[in-house]
Amino acid sequence: MTQVLAQYKLRAEAAEAEINLLVEEIEKLKNGGINTDCSSDVDDTEVAELLLQNTKLKHRLAILMRACEAQEAKPKLHGEVIMGSIQEELTALFTKAVEAAFPDVPDVGAPVVPSPKFGDYQCNAAMQLSQLLKGQGVKMAPRDVANKIVQHVGTCPWVEKLDIAGAGFINITISKSHGTKVLSQLLQKGVQPPPLEKKHRVVVDFSSPNIAKEMHVGHLRSTIIGESICRLLEFLGHDVLRINHIGDWGTQFGMLIAHLQDKFPDYSAVSPPIGDLMVFYKESKKRFDEDPDFKQRAYNCVVKLQNMDSDYIKAWQLICDVSRKEFKKVYDRLDITLIERGESFYQKRMETIVEELDKKGLLEEDEGRKVMWGSKDTIPFTIVKSDGGFTYDTSDMATIKQRIGEEKADWLIYVTDAGQAIHFQILFKCAEHAGIYDPSKVRVDHVPFGVVLGEDKKKFKTRSGDTVRLVDLLDEGLKRALDKLKEKERDKVLTAEELKAAQESVAYGCIKYADLSHNRVHEYVFSFDKMLEDKGNTAVYLLYALTRIRSIARTAGVTPEQLRAAAADTDVSLAHDKEWKLGKVLLRFPEVLMKITNDLCLHHLCEYVYEICTTFTEFYDNCYCVEKDQTGEIKKVHVDRLLLCEATAIILERCFHILGLKPVSRM
Repeated sequence: MTQVLAQYKLRAEAAEAEINLLVEEIEKLKNGGINTDCSSDVDDTEVAELLLQNTKLKHRLAILMRACEAQEAKPKLHGEVIMGSIQEELTALFTKAVEAAFPDVPDVGAPVVPSPKFGDYQCNAAMQLSQLLKGQGVKMAPRDVANKIVQHVGTCPWVEKLDIAGAGFINITISKSHGTKVLSQLLQKGVQPPPLEKKHRVVVDFSSPNIAKEMHVGHLRSTIIGESICRLLEFLGHDVLRINHIGDWGTQFGMLIAHLQDKFPDYSAVSPPIGDLMVFYKESKKRFDEDPDFKQRAYNCVVKLQNMDSDYIKAWQLICDVSRKEFKKVYDRLDITLIERGESFYQKRMETIVEELDKKGLLEEDEGRKVMWGSKDTIPFTIVKSDGGFTYDTSDMATIKQRIGEEKADWLIYVTDAGQAIHFQILFKCAEHAGIYDPSKVRVDHVPFGVVLGEDKKKFKTRSGDTVRLVDLLDEGLKRALDKLKEKERDKVLTAEELKAAQESVAYGCIKYADLSHNRVHEYVFSFDKMLEDKGNTAVYLLYALTRIRSIARTAGVTPEQLRAAAADTDVSLAHDKEWKLGKVLLRFPEVLMKITNDLCLHHLCEYVYEICTTFTEFYDNCYCVEKDQTGEIKKVHVDRLLLCEATAIILERCFHILGLKPVSRM
């Protein structure tokens, strides 16, 4: 490896030296040269030719440098077979082939796409290349271009066969023998993440309820989507910081503290019995709106809170603690993990960011406000209000600075409703303008989602028109899940403990999966009846499918440990068409994860697990795993097929973990 890299680098250095000499020669020629007699013989055509050669050499140098980087980035296999993205490996393979076959055509690329009808994958670079060559005065039919590309394709364990079809489509059939090796490795080592080019420090901002207000259905999507994004990135090997940016600061705390002082005057000595914080909030809000004296007291409380008066800080902490306990109940039920870092955390940092922006001359006076422009074609951020107070804009500017500067994050993800899209566009522009955020060094993503609709296709609310409390939604899910299990008479065959585990698995799983299985940018209709169906792309169907797959080996009396041991000297069976079809679906697992990493849309994973389950059904219906006689006695166990069942279960379990589904052994 070291020798290969050294050769690459020597060639790159030689090419670079040649380019430098050419550049110097061209500059001399342009400026009349050293020798006037010589320069007089050089015309524009020769200069143009030299410039063209210079461009070609630079392109070849870029190819060599990419080769060096690719070699250095390759994981050290030590004899192991890595389960990486087949599509990415083939794209890299054909990109190199195109560069080798046509080194004078710059930066064409060679995208490889899945093609189940024609081979397994397809490279369609020949048509574009033919047009680019035509622009250079070279006539070559796309099919001839494709032939030349194929001649330069290097060795790759995934490639079984290459065919050229039609005008120049290169069809790729992947290797069954290599697929067998990869699945055998999977069975022995478990599901490993695909090789990571670079480990990122990622901050994911999601859920974000407000203190003193109950979590409602509007928090559902951010919480579920954010959790799954974190699980995915953690599995891939990134360093993920899960942030709950709660609303725990601001004017509303003045009215809450003032109301607390009136209703529980001994709050500093005795913990106030606030049973329902939402009722408490509504009472204080009513007084704030109707009583001018109370309103003034509330404003005075805000000032004292911001000045860190100990009595007011204690009252604030009491209110926050009541909320935290309620939030935790929801998070525990949904298996959500978050680190709380509310707006209060950034209070001093907001003061600092205002000073910094002011010193840089980035703030403008606007009717008493101080505003900042990200770009003149959008609305500005209000950094300081006319009364001297701060805003969400100020908070978010302080937040992004803290996450990049202090947390050293090189990837920021904000999971909020689509209505905040413009706000985040402006935030990223302002942060870039202020020198806080450099797009070449830090990736930022706003992950927007549509609203949850009721079955009447209107915003999901209770019959009385109130916002649906999240805890009520979860309770209703538990009730309906139990009713569904009893309808199937599962209560007669499961123990009380098993029934409870199945109830929670179905209830919470169906709520999460219904959300994640829809493209997040769209609205979706919340319907328990559809969620709890045991057919189609639902959590119930998928959870049942995995339970059934696990039961096959159990029925045969074979444990997962025995199957892992068998995988060391027994190949996974991929001989039958249905076996190989299932095997190819399983091998696409890293490919699906890479796709989600790019667009952060979890519905791709939901579609994938559904495809696994339906393809498994085809396999199971056509290939006996356990053969029995007429009396039900086991006559033969096909261990090689049980290995394929086990590989399917292992990948499904990893997918379920990312999606937040909890499978059960009996259902």
